[in-house]
Amino acid sequence: MTQLDKLGGLERLTLLAYGVLMRSLQPLLRRKLTRRGVQEPGYLHAVDERFGHYSDQLPAHRGPTVWVHAVSLGETRAAAVLVAALRAQLPGMRLLLTHGTATGRAEGAKLLQPGDLQSWQPWDTPAAARRFLAHFKPSIGILMETEIWPNLVHVCRQQGVPLVLANARLSDKSLRQSRQLAWLAKPAFAGLTAVWAQTAADAQRLSQLGAPVRAIFGNLKFDAAPDAAQLERGRHWRAGLKRPVLMFASSREGEELQLLHILRAAKASGDQPTPPVQWLIVPRHPQRFDEVALLIEAQGFAVSRRSHWDAAGPRDSDASTIWLGDSLGEMALYFALADAALLGGSFEPLGGQNLIEAAAFGCPIVMGPHTFNFAEASAQAEAAGAAQRVADMDGALDQALAWL
Repeated sequence: MTQLDKLGGLERLTLLAYGVLMRSLQPLLRRKLTRRGVQEPGYLHAVDERFGHYSDQLPAHRGPTVWVHAVSLGETRAAAVLVAALRAQLPGMRLLLTHGTATGRAEGAKLLQPGDLQSWQPWDTPAAARRFLAHFKPSIGILMETEIWPNLVHVCRQQGVPLVLANARLSDKSLRQSRQLAWLAKPAFAGLTAVWAQTAADAQRLSQLGAPVRAIFGNLKFDAAPDAAQLERGRHWRAGLKRPVLMFASSREGEELQLLHILRAAKASGDQPTPPVQWLIVPRHPQRFDEVALLIEAQGFAVSRRSHWDAAGPRDSDASTIWLGDSLGEMALYFALADAALLGGSFEPLGGQNLIEAAAFGCPIVMGPHTFNFAEASAQAEAAGAAQRVADMDGALDQALAWL
């Protein structure tokens, strides 16, 4: 009797229906990857891995294979802290890193040592999950933060592979959404072997979905060390500039236009800030670099792109030029270059990006009303005076300029 046969009737039908849906969506996923690959070629690499098809035979390995799934860039950076600790505890382990985004995979490649493995996360069908486990034979699976996939959880339980959720978080918004799909979400959360939450609030929300929360360990992102070379370079560049630098860090779609409309109106009216300010916009997603450059130009500003700077860094420019941070893996450099920053993802209902980085780099942050992805960290930063919350983009500019 299979694990699926042991499930209750409703739960069994739910998994079967979900599996049919996920199989039917595979052609759409392939088309999406093709479109994303036009701007980010990394999405075109080893596409068949996403469906559980692997061409290479793995070399034999005597120790455990520890599978860590870090879907994107932020989770991969947090995973770096965990991987270092795992290597210290299990010196004979082989690391298997999986990802869902091209930026995550590129960042994860920096963590690999000889003998380690890297792959895309398998698409959540029973067949792809089984092929993934049969090929890599992980001793344990560690999912970072939020990545729960019903079929993957079920197949791991079926084959006796412990699957845990580390650095786990769950916002109020995600809890509400999961409750709407409780027939699918609750068995998936309950099927995990263990969950280690970031905060007591996360633990309470995860428990409501049946997750086996074992402990509260805080957020691994607090343990990530800033890149010292980038910090030094950013501070060196900043010392050579005459004007203070204000950065829009990890901006998201719709937010850049909010800022640019305000800056264009101020430029048209001649109402320029005192002291004069140099704006730096660093979009969260690399596929939007060109789009944001066009947005800046459409609002009447010139663009100076990081990809065009030489080793001497950016040059002083006038108020009609906006710098664009169009590079990956250089947030330490950008935060060191900036005197203050606006927090991307917090001026639209997107939950906010990682302000822990800004605090580690010593850059004060102005954040909008939407920070549910980092609720505790944003509250702590505000209480400590490292961040200031405002209601909207106008308030953000007023606060940042007041600091300067």
